Amino acid sequence: MDQNENKYALITGATHGIGYELAKLFAEDGYNLIIVARTEESLQQRAVEFSQRYGVQVMPIAKDLFQPGAAFELYYEITSKNLQVDVLVNDAGQGQYGLFVESDIHRLLDIIQLNVVSLTTLTHLFLKDMVARNEGKILQLASIASQMPGPWQAVYHATKAYVLSFTEALINELKDTKVSMTALQPGATNTDFFNKAEMQESKILDSKLSDPAKVAKDGYEALMKGDDKIVSGFKNKAMVGMSNVTPETMVAEQMNKMQKPRDEDKN
Repeated sequence: MDQNENKYALITGATHGIGYELAKLFAEDGYNLIIVARTEESLQQRAVEFSQRYGVQVMPIAKDLFQPGAAFELYYEITSKNLQVDVLVNDAGQGQYGLFVESDIHRLLDIIQLNVVSLTTLTHLFLKDMVARNEGKILQLASIASQMPGPWQAVYHATKAYVLSFTEALINELKDTKVSMTALQPGATNTDFFNKAEMQESKILDSKLSDPAKVAKDGYEALMKGDDKIVSGFKNKAMVGMSNVTPETMVAEQMNKMQKPRDEDKN
């Protein structure tokens, strides 16, 4: 625990779901936390919880990463306090359920801003500092969606494909440094994601959802080992394996059947 005593982990989306479970794992290992989310109230609650339970320092920062420029603001706020981020966890991400042509384009562009633009910005800013020190770790929340076209969630799947491709390229660029990057690829997980994406009618909710604590543990262990990527859960590993050898049109049709509204079968 002592070796991490003065280290800081920055976690976006840290108040709920996988981000919350990851924050607990870092705190348990003695990392101080910088936790980021949109809601001040839930951030304050988590800050008290983590500091009292684990005895670490917790800095809550309310920042809406849907907003252009917010990622830059976050970086400058942290560096102005002379804090060094030893681990960056880009967990914040959302989706939107529905057929592309029937969806609100502004909501979809917000999702690209959060899942792609803010993630890319934070990665760039903090990675430059890590490379200069030749030390640091970054965990990127990808998804098994990153390897499959996703009817009913076309933009979300595309953003996660970006995250995975981006991360794999950077892993290669960083291979001669002591900075490591890991992509965590969960499947459908029991978090608030589905409510935010308005997915209550999707058939995917009839399947067994992964436990966010288990997903976080898989990601945390892979990050600490310096692994390139980890698909969390046997069922998800099997799905990715099958998608790699199945024509894209068939994978898309399988995802369509899995994700379409339940009442579509009755029509």
